[in-house]
Amino acid sequence: MADDSTDSDLETRGISVIRGLSMDAPHAARSGHQGTAMALAPVAHVLWTKVMKYDSSDPLWADRDRFVLSCGHASILQYAMLHLTGYDLSLDDLRDFRQWESLTPGHPEVGHTDGVEVTTGPLGQGFANAVGMAIAEQSLRARFGADVCDHHIWGICSDGDLSEGLSHEAASLAGHLGLGRLNFVYDDNHISIDGPTELALSDDAPKRFEAYGWHVVDLGESGEDLDAIEDGLRSAVATGDRPSLVVLRTHIGTPSPTLTDDPESHGLAFDAAAITEAKAVMGLPDEPFHLPDEVLALYREAGRRSAGARAGWQDRLDGYTGDRVGYDAAIAGVGLDGWAQKLPQWESGENLATRKASAKCLEAMVDVVPGLIGGGADLTGNTGTKLPGTDLLTTASRGGRQIAFGIREHAMGAVLNGMALHGGTVPIGGTFLVFSDYMRAAVRLAALSSAKSVFVWTHDSVGVGEDGPTHQPVEHVAALRAIPDLPVYRPADANETAACWTAIVDGDGPAALILTRQDVPVLDGTAGAPIDRGAYTVTDPGGTPDLIIAATGSEVALAVAVAEQLAADGVRARVVSMPCWEHFERQDDDYRREVFPDGVPRLGVEAGVSMGWHRWVDAVVAIDRFGASAPGGTVLAELGLSPENVLAHARRLLA
Repeated sequence: MADDSTDSDLETRGISVIRGLSMDAPHAARSGHQGTAMALAPVAHVLWTKVMKYDSSDPLWADRDRFVLSCGHASILQYAMLHLTGYDLSLDDLRDFRQWESLTPGHPEVGHTDGVEVTTGPLGQGFANAVGMAIAEQSLRARFGADVCDHHIWGICSDGDLSEGLSHEAASLAGHLGLGRLNFVYDDNHISIDGPTELALSDDAPKRFEAYGWHVVDLGESGEDLDAIEDGLRSAVATGDRPSLVVLRTHIGTPSPTLTDDPESHGLAFDAAAITEAKAVMGLPDEPFHLPDEVLALYREAGRRSAGARAGWQDRLDGYTGDRVGYDAAIAGVGLDGWAQKLPQWESGENLATRKASAKCLEAMVDVVPGLIGGGADLTGNTGTKLPGTDLLTTASRGGRQIAFGIREHAMGAVLNGMALHGGTVPIGGTFLVFSDYMRAAVRLAALSSAKSVFVWTHDSVGVGEDGPTHQPVEHVAALRAIPDLPVYRPADANETAACWTAIVDGDGPAALILTRQDVPVLDGTAGAPIDRGAYTVTDPGGTPDLIIAATGSEVALAVAVAEQLAADGVRARVVSMPCWEHFERQDDDYRREVFPDGVPRLGVEAGVSMGWHRWVDAVVAIDRFGASAPGGTVLAELGLSPENVLAHARRLLA
């Protein structure tokens, strides 16, 4: 066995190799960030070789520790560690850094590269994702036991992450909930792109996090001290009932004799000469992607060191005597067999706001969708996101499934993504549709990540009424439809709402559920609606229609009323409900022609901007302006969402 000095020398060489790769890959790509990864090499070494529980041969082991690189611009650091410890990422993949279809994109992407847990890059998002992961871990452990769930969430964040307002929201929530399995290293390097962070930042991060209720370990100038780093990380683990922030003063670009602490090191500062110079300081040969066998062996052994823990977990799972069916459904993010049969149905003619119908659906789902968890951003009752019969998530009730997110819409969105990507939950979060603007960055990342986050947005139109244009969404549905891979559901009535929930729970990836504040009638023909088709015929005069009126949400009832008036004049009008444009886009041409026969004029109706409608219809009744403060019915009528105005548009189109 090697003596301590030999082991120490090998660790030092390993860290130097990480730094070498951190320079070489961006240099080969002529793109990327080198200095941050170089400075963080020692803490990455300690995390992957001594602290984190993982098995590189099984990247999706359910009880592994999670790692989140919130400062995703330093992605080469994570890729270097994944390659070294034996994940399915080759040295050639590092050589292909930031190239077309490579496994090493510019920022880490979950589902693209083994070992990457969340998609990071937009600063602060990964930090909030990690909070969501810690909630998911805590929920599973409290509900199903430590035998099947007992791990930690690790992350590295930067000055940039902690400058974004999102981090404040998420850190406050994490401290309030006492998420003791959440541990972050704060890379306090005092450097931003514009120059020293002191240009714009003078707050005291340790004191701020202490005020949030976090356990703070300030390691000071210990960026190169492996023992101090390990002690700090292990003290974070030992806190138990509080999240931890380990503050580490690093020096960007270390150990370059000319570029250390230089703001240029934030980007692609290390050209060939600077790389040669830095490698000489470290005693590395001047060759790209230098990786000695003994260094690789060191890290490959580290990548396998938790194999026994994984095998022990599998044995415990195989012998688990708890609610295995519920656990498996939670991990899969699905309902129990036959779960959808529990959803309520309504008789035509009833009047019910779709937000209230959704609340009834959630009440029915609690016992049959074991992973269901979430709540509202201080609007739980208003948005119908209460989970009856469940406890509120608190430090005294860590298995609670009802989350009070507080007035933290952006954090709520990013936390949902972390919960979904961790696995074991079907997370929902509700607020008013107009506040989806606060959440947009997180929603976009949910779509990019295929995270099964359910965004429930209510008060979906100018029908909100007296609160006025600040609270009346008009452009928001169109803006959400612009996000790729995000199904946007706007159900017409209570029965369509139940069908939307079936599609959401049985589906993969994120969902936006857009619901009314005001009551709307339950229509004939919506029970069991084919939401997976995206659009379907609600009322049909038979044969080839003279006109098609297509609508979404509360405007479907308006379209039905207009079709009835046209029928009295001898006009055969078909009404099409389009609860999910994205699903309709994926249908084959035959089905789309079945819904919209060629040669038949089409009129669209929606209480929002007309953007996007002309791909489906010839004319549209919409609201291409802001709303106004008045009773909801008055605002809708004054802005053209009345039977008289829609009828006039229909007749003009027919003429």
